[in-house]
Amino acid sequence: MTDFSSFGLAEPITRALAGQGYTSPTPIQADVIPAMLEGRDILGIAQTGTGKTASFVLPMLQALAKSDGLRRPKHSPALVLAPTRELAQQIADNAQAYSQFMAVSVTVVVGGVKPGRQIKALARGVDIIVATPGRLLDHMESGALSLADTKMVVLDEADQMLDLGFVPAIRRIMGKLPKKRQTVMMSATMPKQIRKLAADFQVNPKEVAVAAVSRPIERIEQSVMHVPAPQKKEALAAYLAPIKDRRAIVFARTKRGADRVSKHLDARGVSSAAIHGNKSQPQRQKALDAFKAGQTS
Repeated sequence: MTDFSSFGLAEPITRALAGQGYTSPTPIQADVIPAMLEGRDILGIAQTGTGKTASFVLPMLQALAKSDGLRRPKHSPALVLAPTRELAQQIADNAQAYSQFMAVSVTVVVGGVKPGRQIKALARGVDIIVATPGRLLDHMESGALSLADTKMVVLDEADQMLDLGFVPAIRRIMGKLPKKRQTVMMSATMPKQIRKLAADFQVNPKEVAVAAVSRPIERIEQSVMHVPAPQKKEALAAYLAPIKDRRAIVFARTKRGADRVSKHLDARGVSSAAIHGNKSQPQRQKALDAFKAGQTS
């Protein structure tokens, strides 16, 4: 495959991809997109940065482009499950960008926010739901959502969902889906539990692996700086100050530590925002939006 037009995607999709600067498909896209367009189940090993989101979202959009566009209230033909609220929002943002020239509705269903807006969106019927398992189950159990019409389902970062204890919820969700459906599972690693999930919910899946399991993405340059503990924050500020035209993510050991680091960076003229479990979802989303917009370093 040399370009996205080779997949036979609808013109509004290829136009959106061109506008996003997409030229040639990545290896996982070259393998997954045609297989999904054929209706195959997929079991993929793929890490962040390989282009996996587009690999499953684009075939979803192609299926929607070929459909009649009619949605029953409280139903959706396509579902993506993700382990975190942030990843769910990122997937939804990509789906909206790829479908900007289509009449496609995308709804994010996650915890940490009031459910009213989600219930209102689901009531109309939506094209793609991107959800975390817990909140999705809440809406299913309350009657706000039925999966009876859902024919395409993706489990993204399946190993993370396993680590976070979502497997019982996933099994309950999958049990409510039609038996005749397309199921895609993406995971950075492939432990036995993931293979068991695949065996339980997929039919003759195509296996795709685009990199050695758990190997760092090759674009990332790694180095180590040894600094005495009392000097760490000052050394970090000095390191980040000259790269204001780029963005960086700093990991701290504790929530309070993250707040202290952020406060210190701000005091040294390096704009920053802390994200951790003590922050509300709107606060976390505001920080992420500022980061993407370049308002924080």
